[in-house]
Amino acid sequence: MDDAPGYGNTGGTIGHELIHGFDDEGRQFDAQGNLKNWWTPQDATKFQSRAQCIVEQYAKYTVVDKIKINSKLTLGEDMADLGGMVLAWTAWKVQTTVVKPESRDGFTPEQRFFIGFAQWACESNRPEDLRVQAATDPHSPGKYRVNGVVVNLPEFGKAFACKPGAAMTSAKPCKVW
Repeated sequence: MDDAPGYGNTGGTIGHELIHGFDDEGRQFDAQGNLKNWWTPQDATKFQSRAQCIVEQYAKYTVVDKIKINSKLTLGEDMADLGGMVLAWTAWKVQTTVVKPESRDGFTPEQRFFIGFAQWACESNRPEDLRVQAATDPHSPGKYRVNGVVVNLPEFGKAFACKPGAAMTSAKPCKVW
């Protein structure tokens, strides 16, 4: 396996954990770990506006039956998933300036990056489990931890030649970081 899926998978996970220091909860603590509002009012307002984009996006996703994601509950994890992929993509692109990746198995390096990310969240859940998860788990279901992220990354649409308006694209992607 080359670096592309590794950055999409493991790089996204590492980035996810780093972003928790600046998500809706982590941003409330200063560099010493003290609960302290250290953001300027302007930065806090912009952050909350950008976070609201994610809340509104994920609130539209159906978990099972007519149950939607509780996007206020999942906000921190959804933000970390998106921010983690932005960090992973940026790191991978820096790495590819040194070593130029090639297409493999019929997929471009960019496609393999996103395939690696998607493989990270492979899961199969029973409807009963999804109902409990929707009510109690701060993580969105795996399907939306992938699809909800890539819809906000124009790089995904470009990698897979998605047409404007396609389900995996957004005319107004959420951009927090």
